[in-house]
Amino acid sequence: MTDQELYCIGCGAKLQTEDPKKAGFLPASTLAKADPEGELYCQRCFRLRHYNEVADVDLTDDDFLRLLNALGESNALIVNVVDIFDFNGSVIPGLHRFVGDNPVILVGNKADVLPKSINQRRVTTWLTQAAHAQGLRPVRTLLTSAKKGVALDELMAAIEDYRQGRDVFVVGVTNTGKSTLINRIIKQLTGVQDLITTSRFPGTTLDRIQIPLDDGHFLIDTPGIIHRNQMAHYIDPKDLNLVAPTKPIRPTVFQLNPEQTVFLAGLARFDYLRGPKRGFTFYCDNQLLLHRTKLGNADAFYAKHKGGLLAPPRPEAEFPPLVRFEFTPKEKSDLVFAGLGWVVVPAGSTVAGWAPQGVDVLMRKALI
Repeated sequence: MTDQELYCIGCGAKLQTEDPKKAGFLPASTLAKADPEGELYCQRCFRLRHYNEVADVDLTDDDFLRLLNALGESNALIVNVVDIFDFNGSVIPGLHRFVGDNPVILVGNKADVLPKSINQRRVTTWLTQAAHAQGLRPVRTLLTSAKKGVALDELMAAIEDYRQGRDVFVVGVTNTGKSTLINRIIKQLTGVQDLITTSRFPGTTLDRIQIPLDDGHFLIDTPGIIHRNQMAHYIDPKDLNLVAPTKPIRPTVFQLNPEQTVFLAGLARFDYLRGPKRGFTFYCDNQLLLHRTKLGNADAFYAKHKGGLLAPPRPEAEFPPLVRFEFTPKEKSDLVFAGLGWVVVPAGSTVAGWAPQGVDVLMRKALI
């Protein structure tokens, strides 16, 4: 290793040649031939960028706790990126306790996958209210699409308005599109494309990455906080496209009688328990299998077909048991499977939602 400390430009980890299982590993022979002034990528980022392979590295909850504590110790603007499609799975628990007096801009990413029938202003209001329920008081809430660069100029103008000559920390849990959004900003500022490693895989950014701004301050990309309750953590990486839609969702309507069940592949289950025959609208990835059956047969059907007809999960996967939540909303509501989608439930219907143990199932006022 050279005397100079070198860092991966893709994930921010300090480069090292000793332990392939730790962040920043690069074979000594490769590092010896590298230009210290050039763009250096660790082995993990190189494989991720060129072969779409991902390797696990050792990062602990304490690592992320140290990151969060640093936010309150800094005088900075905080940009918190959340996934509109999975707010509860992408919110950082207790973030309001860590940011101190620093202002927070809330950015709802992946607006491009929402159905075109959804009113964007209504989504913005809902996001702000959801943040307030978590104790967070954003000074501004914006919707964007990191993938398509939607509303990027508006976001950059807001950052400039609120940072007031300070550093900018961009924070979010894994898989929200945070680093993709920063790559968009870097390209707009400098013309450099895809500087930071991005992928569908949780935990791509491993240490903070500092991007210099014109006034000597920095835009700082931070590691994605691991949120243990994300659906993405329970399925094979090859199936992540089914819980992270990339195209606008086309709703599916089922006319259900009481005591009917709809499986969302093998990942979740919706039971219609009591009420008249009604239409229920499902919003999830267009490729996800939806299968209707009788409630009385549902347990046996799941036991027989999980990993086969009802896939994902894959047959060999260790998958948590499904846990049941029952609701009878008094107004038209969405039953939300965190990180998977939602079902529009008419007022007065008694329903149950099942999801893997640890994944949230909740009711909210209908977005549509």
